[in-house]
Amino acid sequence: MKISLDWLNNYIDIEDIETSRLLENLTDIGLEVTGLESWQNIPGGLEGIVTGKITSCEKHPNADKLSLTKVDIGKESPLSIVCGAPNVAEGQTVPVATVGTTLHIDGKPFKIKKAKLRGEPSEGMICAEDEIGIGTSHEGIMVLPDDLPAGMPLNEYVDVTNDQIIEIDLTPNRIDAASHIGTARDLAARLNFEGIQKQLTRPDVSGFKVDNHNLEIPVAIENPEACKRYVSCTVSGITVKESPQWLKNRLKSIGLNPINNIVDITNFVLHETGHPMHAFDVSQITGNQVIVKKLTEGTRFTTLDDVERKLHHNDLMICNAESPMCIAGVLGGNESGVKEQTKAVFLESAWFDPAHVRTTARRHGISTDASYHYERGADPEMCIYALKRAALLIKEIAGGQISSDISDVYPVPITSAVVNLKFNYLNTMFGKNIPHEDIKKILKHLDIKITNENDKELEVEIPPYRYDVTRPADVAEEILRIYGFNNTPVADKLHTSVNTGHDEKNETLRQSVSDFLSARGFNEIMSNSLSNEAYYKNPEHYPPESMVHLANPGSRELGILRRDMLFSGLEAISRNINHKITDIRFYEFGKIYFKSGKQDENNPLNNYNEKEQLALWLSGNFHALHWNQKADVSNFYHLKTAVSSVFDHLGIDENTLQISSLNSDLFEYGLEYTFNKKPLMRMGLVKHKICKKLNIEQDVYFANVDKDALISCATAVEHKFTPLSKFPEVHRDLALLLDKSIDFADIKQAAFKTENKHLMSVDLFDVYEGKNIDEGKKSYALSFVLRDDKKTMTDKQIDKIMSKLIKTFKQKFGASLR
Repeated sequence: MKISLDWLNNYIDIEDIETSRLLENLTDIGLEVTGLESWQNIPGGLEGIVTGKITSCEKHPNADKLSLTKVDIGKESPLSIVCGAPNVAEGQTVPVATVGTTLHIDGKPFKIKKAKLRGEPSEGMICAEDEIGIGTSHEGIMVLPDDLPAGMPLNEYVDVTNDQIIEIDLTPNRIDAASHIGTARDLAARLNFEGIQKQLTRPDVSGFKVDNHNLEIPVAIENPEACKRYVSCTVSGITVKESPQWLKNRLKSIGLNPINNIVDITNFVLHETGHPMHAFDVSQITGNQVIVKKLTEGTRFTTLDDVERKLHHNDLMICNAESPMCIAGVLGGNESGVKEQTKAVFLESAWFDPAHVRTTARRHGISTDASYHYERGADPEMCIYALKRAALLIKEIAGGQISSDISDVYPVPITSAVVNLKFNYLNTMFGKNIPHEDIKKILKHLDIKITNENDKELEVEIPPYRYDVTRPADVAEEILRIYGFNNTPVADKLHTSVNTGHDEKNETLRQSVSDFLSARGFNEIMSNSLSNEAYYKNPEHYPPESMVHLANPGSRELGILRRDMLFSGLEAISRNINHKITDIRFYEFGKIYFKSGKQDENNPLNNYNEKEQLALWLSGNFHALHWNQKADVSNFYHLKTAVSSVFDHLGIDENTLQISSLNSDLFEYGLEYTFNKKPLMRMGLVKHKICKKLNIEQDVYFANVDKDALISCATAVEHKFTPLSKFPEVHRDLALLLDKSIDFADIKQAAFKTENKHLMSVDLFDVYEGKNIDEGKKSYALSFVLRDDKKTMTDKQIDKIMSKLIKTFKQKFGASLR
């Protein structure tokens, strides 16, 4: 949110307060200042531009459209300036940008230098309106009054507004401060408590009166749950034109583009009071009535941005007798908007339900200043004041007459929250005893009315514009931010009883695995549980009925709860690659969410499930290029080794797991692990087409482990140091001819089941298919490592083990030796 200090000064006198102290006070009361910049209504402030008298003007000898001029700027000798304007003439008084001056043309800086144009010297520039930022005309140079002396700085003739604009990082609950009056109100409360007497001054609207009743337009609300209050009046006989300079400056200073005087006034009142306004062209209100209602699904409506939209049946609309005119609280319609030929306007100042506005705005992908304020909770008591303020400004700037009474349709008035506040509770919250009189003084400055009190507690009534203050804790926070968080003591000990919701075994395993992976070069990430529905368009893996959608998504890209850990990691990888970090080792403990399909009317939450998972990602180089080694690109076996190490760390015997090839549209290839017929893990190379959708050109290996299954198969392991064996290892190789359908994992598992005492490892070092191999067959070259930790193995013992392994392979897999 941008606040103009010059504009703010209209509501609270801050001229005697140093800017640094002002910004510090705003941050201390919860309106965190994140930026400060200077602003001028004319970029550059006309520095270096002076008035000049053209003493001579001749045609350029080498160019038909250029003129050679001599310009007196009050110096000893006139300047020679080449000018291309068709209206330049001797005797004119003109603005001259001298050498060294920087102009801002079309938002781009342009420095004036001495130059030669078609062979003739030019020592400056005679300027048009748009070139110095005074106007928009570029038909010729700007001609000034003759009575201006030569050499006068132009900023002494033209008013230049110098302002400072602060950027406030406003939290969503503080919409009451999202305006100049709202900020001034908070600032006044703080300064007054500090003993600096400052009065909040709102513009006077007592001059509002009805001039005639020639344009009464009745209003009806058909959906009072969505529109609690609708205030309106009409102004006729107006002239729609460009706004005066002061109004344009106000809007430009906070980044808004002026449109016309009527629209600019409604925008001005919004940023002054915090209450959205809208003006309708009366000529477009057919049937002479306004109806607030919802329309049938699919109704077509063209908004002010010239986009035709299909309405949802729950969109609240402002309608005339025949058709819709505006999406309530979000965006007006193209036909009913104020145009140059508009002669009368219908002013709307309403209170719309925040949930309705937010849902509609997100549904249509629209974000406006009005929707921003409405969806966070507008002030229902500001409706009439804002209407009067806008109507009076229209009369002042656009002329016309107020041609109707104020219509205030308010079926069920919004009541103020009442809170009981115990002093003992406040003292506990603050960590110190704040004097009761100071508490009551702060409440008064915050417009919080004390309706009842005794020596133990207060009963207070919260102003309607504080939509977020409903509990004693909220009021305590309000008191404390004015009193000053820095004025409360900080204990030297922190006592907490936070319940993480995880059992001890769960947390122990999580911490153990995290430490283990971090020590092996993996980086832990924490990603958003909200995800993009576009990732889950594969009905085989992600049935649409299993997806958990948000009722009010913050954006289209974050509309569901993630169904898989894969994509959040891919987003992180893509982001890192964009920042030139291409070697990735990530892990994350996170949750996935899905519907179970169980419909329980008594408890709808039974239809929703969540599971915690451990995910690992590898991409880029596993070992980076070094002077004494080549780069080692990450591959499937690096990932498999990492996962196997985690299993070993948790005391999980991989021989007790069932391993099979992974057949999935998400992976090029991979493995799937189960434990007691329940899914434990899947891992493999992510499909290249999936990676490319996230602009990832390098291979990504992904493993996804079900944490509940991991806990169930983990055993209590006491890690002990084991000395190296004193006895030698024995290596034996076998070449087996097998069916193509048999995986190495099957061979390995069968080998360890056959010999689990002396068999240390089984590795596959070659696979061959082709010449001299029968169709449907393949050759596996296997390496076996045997060892007896108590004695040196004999040839007889080794041969017996190998014979037993060969027999198993023949019986179980139909293998034969090559």
